[in-house]
Amino acid sequence: MTTSEPPRPSEPPLSASGVTRSVIGSTIVVADDERLTRELLVNMLRSHGFRVEAVDDGQAAVERVGRGGVDLVLLDILMPRLTGLEACRLLKSMTADTFLPVVLVTVKTDTASRVEGLRLGADDYVCKPYDERELIARVEAMLRIKKLHDHVVTARAKLEQLSVHDELTGLYNYRYLHSRLAEEFKRAERYHDPLACVVIDIDRLQGLNDSDGRASGDEVIQGVSETIKRSVREVDVVARFGGDEFLVVLPSTHFAGSVTVAERIWREVTDKTFFGEGARPFRMTLSMGVALYPSRDVRTKDALLRAADAALHQAKRDGGSRICVFQQHGYLYTPVVGEPVAERDRPRPLSSRPPKRPRSDHPPASRRKPE
Repeated sequence: MTTSEPPRPSEPPLSASGVTRSVIGSTIVVADDERLTRELLVNMLRSHGFRVEAVDDGQAAVERVGRGGVDLVLLDILMPRLTGLEACRLLKSMTADTFLPVVLVTVKTDTASRVEGLRLGADDYVCKPYDERELIARVEAMLRIKKLHDHVVTARAKLEQLSVHDELTGLYNYRYLHSRLAEEFKRAERYHDPLACVVIDIDRLQGLNDSDGRASGDEVIQGVSETIKRSVREVDVVARFGGDEFLVVLPSTHFAGSVTVAERIWREVTDKTFFGEGARPFRMTLSMGVALYPSRDVRTKDALLRAADAALHQAKRDGGSRICVFQQHGYLYTPVVGEPVAERDRPRPLSSRPPKRPRSDHPPASRRKPE
């Protein structure tokens, strides 16, 4: 009876020269003031599939690394202008937020320099005269560690991005929203600055998802988010905090400025053409609630959010496709009125014209307070 052998751990694929394929093509800078030694190193590394750039002193190596795109540096200890040890110290300070392997080249008897180099941050060393197999093995090991380090850094950056951003729209998410809104509210309190908050809801998005599929709904969400981002300043905060809801925080913004921004977003989305299943064109509308600080009824961050939410619900109760503002005395009014939901067949066909803004006794909304 034969027994099967246990599975062996998978090994990285090797090239014809025995080097792991994932590190072939890496860029290596070789710094050595002796031309013959430098050429020997360059030819040896190139024969194993590495891209090699040669310089004749440590200063030139530091300048080349400063231009970017280097995966590993080989430094001779004794060089003019800037020694290998000094260059190693500078390179490690330049790449403190990343990982750049630095390998020192020493003679076999130069123990003191090797120890000093390792203390300065060098990652490894090779001795003259070179043993090709040892040199390539050490270089390859350092490059594999760099690949792994870069992968971890990229994965961490992606996780950090996802922790505060909405994946579909790229806007800030609910988690980030509350911490940032708290900061902006404290700043407004401290400097007696106005602060506006706009809550935006896409009218009847669920009905669109049911009739045309979720892909059409996602297209609308992305289109609305792009419109919002184009309509605000860099200092403004835009977040998606629900399936079809967005929140815009407008620092240093008075009543007139907040209404101007809200109306700009409302009109751009209302006039925008979306395409559903089978490239069927349609239009969508928004309901929006605006609240402001300072106000008699708004004294906290949560009260500001509640006021904006109350204005949004009033806009929905009045038929949607409109902007409602929560005023200082607790009443709501509508500076932009659209047609009632009952009079619309949403998504609206292109033949239906967007509603016109009615006449109003209010003066035109002025631009927001400059930064």
